[in-house]
This record gives sequence, C-alpha cells and structure tokens, in this order.
Amino acid sequence: MKKCLLKTLLFITLISQLSFKINNEQKKFEADIIIYGGTSAAVIAAVQAKKLGKSVIIVSPAKHLGGLSSGGLGFTDIGNKSVIGGLARDFYHRIFLHYQMDRSWIWQKKEAYGNKGQGTPAIDGNARTMWIFEPHAAEDVFNDYIKENNLTVFNEEWIDREKGITMQAGKIIAVRTLSGKVFSGKMFIDATYEGDLMAAAKVNYEIGRESNNKYNERWNGIQTGVFQHGHYFKTKIDPYKVPGIPSSGLLPLISNEKVGVNGEGDKKVQAYCFRMCLTTNPNNKVAFTKPVDYDPSRYELLIRVFNSGWRELFQKFDPIPNQKTDVNNHGPFSTDYIGMNYDYPDASYQRRKEIIQAHENYQKGLLYFIATDPRIPADVQKEFNTWGLAKDEFTDNGNWPNQIYVREARRMMSDYVMTENEVMSKKAVPESIGMGSYSLDSHNIQRIVMPDGSVQNEGDIGVGAPQPYEISYRAIIPKESQCKNLLVPICISSSHIAFGSIRMEPVFMILGESAATAASIAIDDQVNVQKVDYTKLKQKLLDQNQVLSFKK
Repeated sequence: MKKCLLKTLLFITLISQLSFKINNEQKKFEADIIIYGGTSAAVIAAVQAKKLGKSVIIVSPAKHLGGLSSGGLGFTDIGNKSVIGGLARDFYHRIFLHYQMDRSWIWQKKEAYGNKGQGTPAIDGNARTMWIFEPHAAEDVFNDYIKENNLTVFNEEWIDREKGITMQAGKIIAVRTLSGKVFSGKMFIDATYEGDLMAAAKVNYEIGRESNNKYNERWNGIQTGVFQHGHYFKTKIDPYKVPGIPSSGLLPLISNEKVGVNGEGDKKVQAYCFRMCLTTNPNNKVAFTKPVDYDPSRYELLIRVFNSGWRELFQKFDPIPNQKTDVNNHGPFSTDYIGMNYDYPDASYQRRKEIIQAHENYQKGLLYFIATDPRIPADVQKEFNTWGLAKDEFTDNGNWPNQIYVREARRMMSDYVMTENEVMSKKAVPESIGMGSYSLDSHNIQRIVMPDGSVQNEGDIGVGAPQPYEISYRAIIPKESQCKNLLVPICISSSHIAFGSIRMEPVFMILGESAATAASIAIDDQVNVQKVDYTKLKQKLLDQNQVLSFKK
C-alpha cells in the first residue's frame, strides 16, 4: 500500500512539474521584432516587418487595434495627402474598397454621402482612396492586416513599467508584462501614444511645453492672448460663482493658478477628449444618459457662453458615412476636459484609468446637460436631441469610444529634435523617412482668469505649415548611449509645438512602417539602430512607395 501511495505521489509530482514547465514555457515568447502598442502605427509596423521576412509580435495594452484611427477619429486630419505613401496610403485605399461595396451602406445610400470633407474629399476616386470613415470600418481593415499576414497579437498586455525591462549592454533583451508573459526580441518598437516602453527603458523624454528660447521657436511656450481657432471666449464672461464677486469662488474647471509669461515653458499638456461617433438615424441611435457622478454645476460656464450669444455647437459634427459624425471639440467650452490630464503621461496605470474615467464622465455629463437642462436655448436643445450615440459602433463598450484622444504625452529627447523650424521649412531635415504637412496644432492647455477678471482659454495654436516637411530618421531613435535597439515612431523626438503637426494618424502609420524597415536592416546588418545605413534605408522606403521629399 505504501509503495503504491509513493508511486502515486511521485506521479502527481512529475505531472505537476511537467505542467509547471509547460505553463512556464507558454509565458515566454520570442521574435525578431517586438512591437509594444495597439495603435495604427503598431499594426502597420508589424505588417511591414512581416513583409521583410522578420518574425514579429504585437504586445498591445489595448483590447482593440488601431488606436484613434479605429477609436472615433474617422474624419482624418491630413494636410497634404500627396505625401502619404506606403502602407498608410494602402490603409486609406482599403477604406475606399470597403465603401465601394453596397453592403457597407446600411443607413445611407452611397450617393447621398458624397464628398463632404473639409480641405480634402472624403472619397478621392482617381487615387482610389477614402479619408473619412466609420470606426468599425477602420478596425476591420486593421484586423484584416493581422489575418492576411498571420500576425501574432497579444491584447490587453501591459508592460511592467517598474521592473519589466531586461537590458544588457545598452539593449533591451526582453519585456515582461503584468500577466507574467516575457517577450524577447532583437529589436523593439514603442508604438504607444504614451511612450511607456521608451520611458521604462530609461530613455530621455520631455513632457509639456518648452520655452520659445530653447529651440528659437515662436509658438511653443505659453500663449495668452493668441486665438487662432474658435476655441476661445469671444466675449467677456465672468468666471465667478456669483458674477462680479471673486470671494464667491471660481466656477468649476477654471484654474486659479497665476499665468506665466508668454513664451515661457511649463509641464502642462494639451487637452484630451473622446472623438464621439453620433448619429441622427432613429433606428441606430442611443439616447444620452446621465453618468453616475453627474453634477450640472460643472457646466455652468457653458450656460454663460450660450447667454453671450454663442451658437457654434454643431460646427465640428463632421459627417462620416451612414448618417454618423466624428465629433471633435469646438468652442470655448466643449468636449476637451481642459487642465485635467497634466499627470497622465507619467501616471500609473491605475491613475490613468481614473483620468480616463473622469474624462468619460465629464463628456457624458456634458451631453446629458445639453440634452436636458432647461437653461439650454430651446432651439439648440431641440436640434441636439435629434442626436445620439451610434448603436452599431463600440458595441462592447456601451457605444462609447474605447480610446481616449491622447493628443500628446511623453516626447523622446534624442540627439536630434524636430522643432517648429523644421516644420515651417526654415531648416533642412537630414535623413528623411516620411513627411508631415499638417499645421502646428495644439488644443487648449489651461482655462484661466485674465487680468480684467474675465475667463479665457490658453494654449490653442493653429499655424499652417507653408509646405510638407520631412521627418528625420534620427527623431525616432534614442541616443545610442541610452538604448541601441529601440525605435519610437509616435512619441518622437520633437518639441511640443512641432509634435502638434507631427501627431496625425497618417504620419504615425508612415513612421511605423519606416521604423519596422529600419529595424529589419539593423537585424540583417547586425548593427545598432543608430548605425543603420541611411542610403540602404532610403532605397527600401522608396521601393515601398514611401514619400520622402516634396516638390511643388
């Protein structure tokens, strides 16, 4: 009996050890290139790596792929679309093909939509591209890329930012996620909006605005009295709870901080919001509901804006197919939750979750306030209540976007920094790997009390670039002394205001493709990313139909 029991125990022990070994092995994964992020840049980088014969793994903290491109930003910020090439253009070609199918037009006839884009047509028939689309259409395209290229993706995997990076001789050897999975590779690409892998690898970065003096810029630092969009108070509006009585205290969402001097830098970042997908189709809309922490006093300032005669509420309800919109911030008090994201870039995962939830509650509360508060002008409220969330979008998230619009977080500081001067074509750019063309664009950064006692927003900049500009390879690689096998195609080395132009989804796709190409060359030639032969990289990018220069 004892021998039988001993054998049984030994058998159980062996099985347990075997099971542990199998489970342990399942937590270790290896590929030539490890891409951290679930953004459009991450997917495009993975596709390009696979095309170049490299094994690749996407480790995504997101549940859905595509970032903002599939998260509500369907009314693409483009600039000059002629400089969008390579796989980025292929993405918009696939969007075009999607909307060529009759089954894609459920709530609207194709001919009823037409070319309603501002600055660029929604459907560019001759080039067979389409630049404006529904969120689910974009996500379908990204998922098609994954399936067609048989890409390995791990969703909802968050790197351990404190102890999850293994480095050796200046290179990342492996990253570990909070679930315990370990991903080893030869090259790593940080394709997140936050730059978490970059920061965890101890690469230098910046948050906030540099002073104008640092890079000899004009539009970087504090910009009181500068109004270049419609996102400011056009009339003097009292900021106090009891008008005219400062001792009554400020209304919510107005800072009591003393404003710095124009041109000075700070550590504040431009406002975030969700790009909402709304519809007026009664068969596809969901009514706005009251969030759990709803407080109408939070929106008192909006009543004063309406009472001043402002009526621009619907100006950024930009039409996308099937009777839907991509709704962005517009006006002095809108969906941007100004001043409530300063700690987001460096925040813990838990704190970021709280910030994101606060943004969601604020924005949902704003919708409910406009829809129900009796002080809203009757004509505005009547029209607003024809709208609702699109029932067939973000179906696993209560029809709410699954990606907050992180317009800016960390920015890598490398040996080369893209600045306003390069964007405005005042300085030549070395080693181009793609182009940008959008204006220097920053949303508001703070809501303040002016010396005359009125409320005003600060930080909103919109200065057009005179022509498309080149983006340097050096801006997506760290200093060699800090990391030798990392590429950063989103949180690139740039000043705050230069990033305001660079931070467009087509540009992120372009840089993602170029980063993967450079990583492949570095593997083949057994060199650090800083030592990649640019002549070879340039030729490969041109062969991929990337656009590296602009001729008028």
